[in-house]
Amino acid sequence: MVIKVYIASSSGSVAVKKHQQAVVGFLEANRISFQEVDITMLEEKRLWMYQNIPKDKCPEKGNPLPPQIFNEDHYCGDYEDFFQSKEDNTVFAFLGLSSQPSVKDSES
Repeated sequence: MVIKVYIASSSGSVAVKKHQQAVVGFLEANRISFQEVDITMLEEKRLWMYQNIPKDKCPEKGNPLPPQIFNEDHYCGDYEDFFQSKEDNTVFAFLGLSSQPSVKDSES
């Protein structure tokens, strides 16, 4: 299973950039393997992302903004969903992962 984070490397929106950094930073810090998919570089990836986001998650006007998170082809959610799962301490379930990667814990 591969977590895919759809991002826009050339976004003019500061909020989008911060949201992308927050998701990617969290995944890196928690040693969760993932792949970044830059929708500004490949039209087919951008269209695939738009087509695979559930209709109830799409805005009334315009297109869904990155970051959008998938586990392989299964839609996990957007930044707001990710943030809520962090707050609820349910990120691994949100991502469709069975357990946290084994990391040696220095705290006892």
